Amino acid sequence: MDFALSDVQQQIRDEILRLCAKFDETYWLKHENEAKFPIEFYNAMAEGNWLGIAMPEEYGGAGLGISEAAIMAQAIAESGAAMSGASAIHMNIFGLNPVVVYGTDEQKRRMLPPIIQGKDKTCFGVTEPNAGLNTTEITTRAELRGDHYVVNGTKIWTSTAQVANKVLLLTRTTPLDKVKRKSDGMTLFYTDLDRSAAEVRLIHKMGRHAVDSNMVFYENMRIPVENRIGDEGKGFQALIHGLNPERVLIAAEAIGIGRAALARATRYARERVVFGRPIGMNQGIQHPLAKNWAELEAADLVMQKAAWLYDNGKECGAEANAAKYLGAEAGFRAAEQAVMTHGGMGYAQEYHVERLFRESVLPRLAPVSRELVLCYIAERVLDLPKSY
Repeated sequence: MDFALSDVQQQIRDEILRLCAKFDETYWLKHENEAKFPIEFYNAMAEGNWLGIAMPEEYGGAGLGISEAAIMAQAIAESGAAMSGASAIHMNIFGLNPVVVYGTDEQKRRMLPPIIQGKDKTCFGVTEPNAGLNTTEITTRAELRGDHYVVNGTKIWTSTAQVANKVLLLTRTTPLDKVKRKSDGMTLFYTDLDRSAAEVRLIHKMGRHAVDSNMVFYENMRIPVENRIGDEGKGFQALIHGLNPERVLIAAEAIGIGRAALARATRYARERVVFGRPIGMNQGIQHPLAKNWAELEAADLVMQKAAWLYDNGKECGAEANAAKYLGAEAGFRAAEQAVMTHGGMGYAQEYHVERLFRESVLPRLAPVSRELVLCYIAERVLDLPKSY
């Protein structure tokens, strides 16, 4: 059993860190304070052909796996870009996996190259205000009318909708009370985000201001039949092919945030002198930081296992969910401890740990809550009865 990165994987990490070094803490703080999408970073990633790291080679991608994508995402977050950098390119990495798996040859030729090249920016239209994590309860409706569908409904927490020109949209084509299984009757589309029929309304939030989050109100938006991904009524099954990779990437990014915060905390602990000695000499400072390191390393191993299982076509639901849970918790605790290590200066923007702390909250909340992860493991792994 070899835990070392392969030569290719190490090269990916090194090159991403070199690229990210061009976008320092000042860059991210500026975009955070101005709530400005990091287009320069996005373009640099596209020019380096990094957006297609896990996409098929025949459409311009690198043809690598989620393992390599996770290494890239973690390095981005670890560089100090945190969720602002990772979320800017998230959808390019895993979002169109349903197209790769269920799309026709024509759809793949039409849809994948522009997203790999960075010419298209896409957003993810799944969550709804009255459904939340209970995806089967969505009510956004798509009605077939000849050669197109007409969509009406509301989505929430649609990231990058302010700058996106495309949307991966989950709808109901058969009412919930007319299907045998709750997961049936939903249809997935990848289509233009037609702003004449979709009102995008910004959500002001706690952190990650550089990457917008929104409510989107769809009113009679037309979607051509040829933009339907897979069979009508089987959209949830298609969507599943993006969920486990997303959990792995979120875990990697949370661990990256934790490592970035830990690096800043340990540097400050070595340099900050109080009562004639560096505060890092005090076990009250040392022990929490050492615990953070151990937790981040443990979470990283589970994340790597989940990615390996996915890339090798094996069942990885439990491991992907566990990685997301452990990574998010370890990243949050490391970012929290970094603030506390800095004392009062941890509250100041100039030390950047307050930004990392705010962004470390997001992986704990999304794309699935801690509680539902634990329910999943309890039911699927421990064979305990369903609690909801």
